[in-house]
Amino acid sequence: MTARAALRHLVIAIQFMTRMPMPRLADVTNGEFAASMRWFPAAGLVVGVIVADLAWLGTMLDPWIGAAAGVIAWAWISGGLHLDGLADLADARGAAHGDRDRFLAVLADPHIGSWGVIAIVLQLMAKLVLLHAVILAGWLWPVVVIAAAARIGPLWWSRSVPMLGDGLAARFAGVVRPWHILLWLALLAVACIKAPALAVAPVLILLWSWWLKHRIGGANGDCYGAGIELVETGLLIALLVGDRL
Repeated sequence: MTARAALRHLVIAIQFMTRMPMPRLADVTNGEFAASMRWFPAAGLVVGVIVADLAWLGTMLDPWIGAAAGVIAWAWISGGLHLDGLADLADARGAAHGDRDRFLAVLADPHIGSWGVIAIVLQLMAKLVLLHAVILAGWLWPVVVIAAAARIGPLWWSRSVPMLGDGLAARFAGVVRPWHILLWLALLAVACIKAPALAVAPVLILLWSWWLKHRIGGANGDCYGAGIELVETGLLIALLVGDRL
């Protein structure tokens, strides 16, 4: 892969995963869009930097304001993409009652139901409280890495979990090689030197993979988004637990 191709893939990944203004790319092929998945963790770094910076600025007024600023930035910079996935999955699970066809139908429905609303509210509340605690503990900088680490998840899930249907996530199948994942994990390991709790990330990613295979039977883009949200929350918890040990 040339440097120019890698840069295009990075720009496409940031465009897809964030609301950051980026140069318009002409004639983006399906192959280029699929290959951009390899750069999802880099897009996560962009998310993490913005969240951590705005949270830090907010703490100049009050830690709760910092936490609120961080959570708002977290939702805004990602365009609510992963929260939407969490809501769709919650709606499908809540409405299915063991009926797989019903589950798949609700999962494909773009409308949000009561379970989806509850899931989003609980997730935002959890991130608000946890981010406030992280700020008080002086562990704000790892939030940059948390956002990136959670986005290693789709790279693994695309290889380890069967696809549900032929939606957007299906376009990413087969584009990630083991060395792509190992490279991002190696970079994560460097961050773990200063924040060992971040080493929980691969465990959380594997647990979500197990849950998708055994409880859902596969994954789609909504499942990836939900997983990113839950891994981020799990890593915030891990930071706090590690700080107490």
